[in-house]
Amino acid sequence: MPPFLHSNLPNLLFMMLLILSSVLISMHATDPPLTLDYYASSCPTVLEIVRSQMECAVLSDPRNAAFMLRLHFHDCFVQGCDGSVLLDDTITLQGEKKASPNRNSLKGFRLVDRIKNQLESECPGIVSCADILTIAARDAVLLVGGPYWEVPLGRKDSKTAGYELANSTLPTANEDLFTIIYKFIYQGLSVTDMVALSGAHTIGMARCENYRKRIYGDFETSSDKNPMADTHLSNLRSTCPAIEGGDNNVSAMDYVTPNLFDNSFYQILLNGEGLLNSDQEMYSSIFGIETSELVKKYAVDALAFFQQFSESMVKMGNITNSDSFADGEVRKNCRFVNT
Repeated sequence: MPPFLHSNLPNLLFMMLLILSSVLISMHATDPPLTLDYYASSCPTVLEIVRSQMECAVLSDPRNAAFMLRLHFHDCFVQGCDGSVLLDDTITLQGEKKASPNRNSLKGFRLVDRIKNQLESECPGIVSCADILTIAARDAVLLVGGPYWEVPLGRKDSKTAGYELANSTLPTANEDLFTIIYKFIYQGLSVTDMVALSGAHTIGMARCENYRKRIYGDFETSSDKNPMADTHLSNLRSTCPAIEGGDNNVSAMDYVTPNLFDNSFYQILLNGEGLLNSDQEMYSSIFGIETSELVKKYAVDALAFFQQFSESMVKMGNITNSDSFADGEVRKNCRFVNT
């Protein structure tokens, strides 16, 4: 390979990815039939009911905020935002809960059940489970100090699930930057959306199984050489053995303010202390031409992060399942298709 081509390889690869981005995003450009006042007459108390339930849940355990945000994300990346992630396995349907990226990772299903039960009492057969997840995710962020955004509504619940899609389309902890970017672009989301939405990890927890390679790999070389970083790494290794055991032990992805939605997650990446390889790659990868600049921007400007996160959440929430709009339903029980 000629020297000039080798030196420009990261730029060339990134340009190719951006071209792919424009093609795939244009494929997702159709506006979904969602409106802010969808339930104004049919269930005017829907926002109050969801907010009340979320307030109680987050007050009881702040981790419920991260649970709901993650559920919404994992729902939208598989078949669009259609409530498919909530479906239990049955004789005739294989749900997504046991797919590799979801197994042992998703929680909050009982909280969704509680919200759905109250809405069925108030407005039977009106509010979809997909919309419940979307509203609850917004309230979750707001309740732990994050931004507010208006939530377009009117989604239908899918009658199918995407087990294989969940295994292939959801980003995972040890993937490289190009793979993560591609998975976001495939959904019609930009590089900017990816970096902003990854900021949700400011309130998330990760399992030892998902960060073991990182803390016994390049964590030491990427992190600043200071006592705080050394202590943090030592604490991580004490609960996550190098060889085996402790897979289900968890650690905050933002160990500075784990229960507060803020921009310290990006500051941690600047220090080279990202818990997941997929997160640290946004700043440390040689291919992170655009992503590293965005990390720097959000690390120093919380308002810019909040604004972009809000816009990107609406954009993600607009990923639709055309089949569910054509042949979807409003489930009576979020775990099962209506009979």
